[in-house]
Amino acid sequence: MKVGQYDVVLVNLDPTVGSEIRKTRPCVIISPKELNRNLNTVVVAPMTTNMRNYPTRINVKFNERQGKIAVDQIRTIDKKRIAKVIGKITTNEVKLLKETIKQTYVD
Repeated sequence: MKVGQYDVVLVNLDPTVGSEIRKTRPCVIISPKELNRNLNTVVVAPMTTNMRNYPTRINVKFNERQGKIAVDQIRTIDKKRIAKVIGKITTNEVKLLKETIKQTYVD
C-alpha cells in the first residue's frame, strides 16, 4: 500500500499489551517518504477522542470530530495493519506534531 508522511490511515492496532492504545482507529503516519517507500513498516501516532490534556497530545479536527494525536503512543507497524488511507492532517497540525515530537523525544 502506498502511503505518505502525515497521511491519516485506518489501522488495526490489536493485539496490544497493557496501556497501549488498542482497536482499529485513525493513525497519522510520521515516518518520512523514503522509509515509507522502501520498508514494509511505517511509524504511526494513533489518534484518540480521549480529550485528556497531556503535553504529548495534539488537538486535531478530523472528519468533523475533535480528537488528539497521541505522540506518547508512537509505534512501528507493518503496512498490512493499514485498512485504508482516509485523509491528511492540516499544515498547522503538522507543525504542532513536529514541535511535540521534538519536545518529547529530542530535547
